Parts: sequence; C-alpha cells; structure tokens
Amino acid sequence: MAFLFYVIIGLALVGLATQLITSPGSFIKGIFITIGFGVAIFAFIYFVLLRKRAPSNDMKKYKKAVQQSKAKYKDRGNSTKVTPKKQPNLIKKKRTKRTSNHLRVIEGNKTKGKDRATF
Repeated sequence: MAFLFYVIIGLALVGLATQLITSPGSFIKGIFITIGFGVAIFAFIYFVLLRKRAPSNDMKKYKKAVQQSKAKYKDRGNSTKVTPKKQPNLIKKKRTKRTSNHLRVIEGNKTKGKDRATF
C-alpha cells in the first residue's frame, strides 16, 4: 500500500517537472486556476453553509457582554479629575490598635469543667 502511494507521488512530481519545463506559462495558469477554484469552494462552504447556522446561546451571551462592556467603558468626554495635593502632616498621630469586630469573647463560667464521666 505504501509502495503504491510513493509511485503516485513520484509520477505526479515527474508530470509537474515536465509541464514546467515544456510550457511554464500554462503551468502557472493552471496553478492560478486551481487556487481560484479552491478559494471559490471554500468561500461557498464558509459563507453559505457555515454562516447560516444559528449562533449558539453562549455566543449570544458573549456578544451581549461585549456590548455592555463597550457601553460601560466608552469615553464619556475629556473631563479630568483634579486631585488635591496632600500636605504632609507635621504631627503624626499614634495609631490605635484595632480589634476585629467579628471576634467576640463570650462571657461565662470558665472555671466549671465538664464532667466527662456523664457522657
């Protein structure tokens, strides 16, 4: 099977070489015609068959998100915010230690131990 494949490829190369040597104009013309037919077939398949399919639900969501993002970050004018310069504080305040508000000690009778024998 592999031998047959190599024979066909070899004959094709010999045919291309002889056509290139004997009539290079028709060889180049044939190459352009072949490329033209390939592009035409690809364009037909792409534009007629593949573009007609309904877009997937994910693609619709993606396009909607892109439109919302563009609307959100669209240039709203040339307004620049003026930031006031901070003057250095000559008197530094001592930072107070903050305690976490979500951590609380529950008051109770801590001296009373559990009687493990009752379990």
